[in-house]
Amino acid sequence: MLATIIICAIVFIALTASIIFFPSIKIKNLQIGSYWLIALVGAVLLISFGAAPLDVVFDALTANSAINPLKILALFFSMTFLSVYLDEVGLFRFLAKKAVAKVGSKQISLFLVLYALTAVLTVFTSNDIVILTLTPFICFFCKNARINPLPYLVGEFAAANTWSMMLVIGNPTNIYLATSAGIGFLDYFKVMALPTLLSGIAQLVLIVLLFFRHLKAPLSPQEDHFAVKNKVGLTVGVFHLFVCLVFLAISGYLGIEMWLVSVVCALSLLVFAIVFGVFDRSVRRAAVNCFSRLPYQLIPFVLSMFVVVVALNEQGITQKIAALLGEQNSVLTYGVSSYLVANVINNIPMSMLYCSITSSLSGAEFLRAIYASVVGSNVGAFLTPIGALAGIMFTKLTKEHQVDYSFKRFIGYGAAISLPTLAVALLVLSVLI
Repeated sequence: MLATIIICAIVFIALTASIIFFPSIKIKNLQIGSYWLIALVGAVLLISFGAAPLDVVFDALTANSAINPLKILALFFSMTFLSVYLDEVGLFRFLAKKAVAKVGSKQISLFLVLYALTAVLTVFTSNDIVILTLTPFICFFCKNARINPLPYLVGEFAAANTWSMMLVIGNPTNIYLATSAGIGFLDYFKVMALPTLLSGIAQLVLIVLLFFRHLKAPLSPQEDHFAVKNKVGLTVGVFHLFVCLVFLAISGYLGIEMWLVSVVCALSLLVFAIVFGVFDRSVRRAAVNCFSRLPYQLIPFVLSMFVVVVALNEQGITQKIAALLGEQNSVLTYGVSSYLVANVINNIPMSMLYCSITSSLSGAEFLRAIYASVVGSNVGAFLTPIGALAGIMFTKLTKEHQVDYSFKRFIGYGAAISLPTLAVALLVLSVLI
């Protein structure tokens, strides 16, 4: 057990250090994320020392269960493909341009519109894709308009990691926690809709008050025309997303697993892109670009962290953590602890760990713990850049666009906004379940 604890501790410390000091390793012209390499080395060591027996790991990876990480990765990657395709055909940029064109000369109107756009896109697509798409747009627009980008960047990042709680597909952590607990698409929405809505509104008011002085300054309208070049490709992409969401909502009643629904929709869209691409190269190019933008490094990271969790289970460590957290006040205990732990080991491994920890609970307390962990995994993402992979991507983008968004500033805004957001979400959740 001691060897397992030491290896896991080293992995978690190294992960934190890598995110802060060396998020990527450059080999000639190739940049490789350091986080998944560290996780992979840790997994290999745990298997080598017998802490995670290879047969146990293999059985878990091939088991026909909701906690199977391969199914969860299939769901996440297929939904990501749909989202990236919509970005490639110009949906996100088109909506952002349309939104900006409607605000006139008032910065407060611009902020509210961009916050609402981020929230809506996040609910129906994915927080990571929204951050990757809108962050450069905000940086470019604010630089050209000569306005302070911080209110918009803070609002975008906070909104993307709060409204992502509403649907199970909004964040890979939601997918892992909900599917491992056997929670269906609609059942999840019924519980998480109100906590997301009220905490999102509270968060919006808080950010406006925080940056009100900056948002009072007038805005110089800018002419920046953008038109969707392929309306057929865009229409088909939106249709596939709509169909996917509908079937995800009724999958529980049909007895179909969610990962299968999303994979079929993604494959259908890919077939369309290949066939229609014969007549229109832009559609084919959009599909090809999707494959180059998928976060492949997440595969070894998730599978390696799954091995870490298997080792902690096999050595009885997760059971000890569960005993420490107790079986009472699960919303508060698991909500706050998951929020903090996400900022020590990142919210994806935290979610995998909490799936195992919550398994010691039963009945209503089990569901409270799962939903509270969902809240912690999402809201914890904007306390520090360590909290989520989205934070790593976000800080990298702001640095590339020469925006002063330091680690210290991230934590300052993160603490001021995430703590009240967490409190509201957990309070509403505790009343509902």
